[in-house]
Amino acid sequence: MFGVLEGTGFEVIEPEFAACFIGHARVERLWTGARWSEGPAWFPAGRYLVWSDIPNNRLLRWDETDGSVSEFRTPSNNANGNTVDTEGRLVSCEHLTRRVTRTEHDGSISVIASHWEGKRLNSPNDVVVKSDGSVWFTDPSYGILMDYEGERADSEIGDCHVYRADPETGKVEVVATGFFKPNGLAFSADEAWLYVSDTGITHHEDGPAHIEKLKLGKDGKTVEDRRVFAVCSNGIFDGFRLDRDGRIWTSAADGVHCLDKTGALIGKIHIPEMVGNVCFGGAKLNRLFVAGTTSLYSVFLNVNGLK
Repeated sequence: MFGVLEGTGFEVIEPEFAACFIGHARVERLWTGARWSEGPAWFPAGRYLVWSDIPNNRLLRWDETDGSVSEFRTPSNNANGNTVDTEGRLVSCEHLTRRVTRTEHDGSISVIASHWEGKRLNSPNDVVVKSDGSVWFTDPSYGILMDYEGERADSEIGDCHVYRADPETGKVEVVATGFFKPNGLAFSADEAWLYVSDTGITHHEDGPAHIEKLKLGKDGKTVEDRRVFAVCSNGIFDGFRLDRDGRIWTSAADGVHCLDKTGALIGKIHIPEMVGNVCFGGAKLNRLFVAGTTSLYSVFLNVNGLK
């Protein structure tokens, strides 16, 4: 069941990609049994990975020391995206409760964001933490469109935005509007740019299936410019991460796509099912963990991810 899989591997589209992988390294399936895997987050101190199985309403934990998988939290409130903050705590987007939460070191849960201007959020989807401790997250309506990954409800806000929660005041503010379904997001290494995917094509016939590149203002809190960075050639760009050289490793319908600094597709890692999200892990951040539809995969690369 587990180990190296047939039908997986690397596809070189541009020569640059050939230097990103190790010739004898192969894609490994570490575990299977989910309904829809999402939001992998690596915890270096414990050498484990936490990820979401959204429809099964649980967070799972893969242990690097022995390869075991256990339930980290059940119920998870249909948690989707996860990340690790500057103090090593788990930050999660919960569809069912329509909020962003933080798991404290003692195991208690604090609410980071649940409302904007007195209105409930739609269903926070993915989240990143900036070096200043601010929490940035997307808020599409996927979790309130159906009961499978949340609970059907009307949007109180009426739109889907990208938000920032201030680390000092806790105030939640909109930083970017005009999205159909804002989804995955990540900062560049210098935090001068924020990348956000828009997966609006899932519910709008002519909707987007791209990643936008947003330039932050000098205050590091606002957006002063934005442009389309890359359009997905197979399915949608859901979740993604950057490596230290500025390449983006992003989910797609046929696996993981690697984009260079200009947004050009330079290569693929083929996975035998649709991919929801990825993250870098391991002691040297050179192991890419891939949340496929039903399974958790990994592959060692010749690149290093951002923390």
